[in-house]
Amino acid sequence: MSDRAPRAALAQFLTVAANDAGCAETMELLDIYVDAVASGVDVEIRFPGITAHLRSCTPCVTDFDGLLAAVRHEAQLGVIPDYL
Repeated sequence: MSDRAPRAALAQFLTVAANDAGCAETMELLDIYVDAVASGVDVEIRFPGITAHLRSCTPCVTDFDGLLAAVRHEAQLGVIPDYL
């Protein structure tokens, strides 16, 4: 059994892009980032550090995916967020 896949995943996880926002900043702005994604904003331009971070951090991507799914589900139900 080859251990190549786990090593490649670990190498990707340990490689940090120069503009990576990190977990703390990503979590602080994740709700705004998700709203931007759901609204069709080009997040590559508006939030390059968060976009870079989400390419390499599985826990943050999991949170992003869950929050985006919730926002999209609420949109389907016609729920208007409290902050609007």
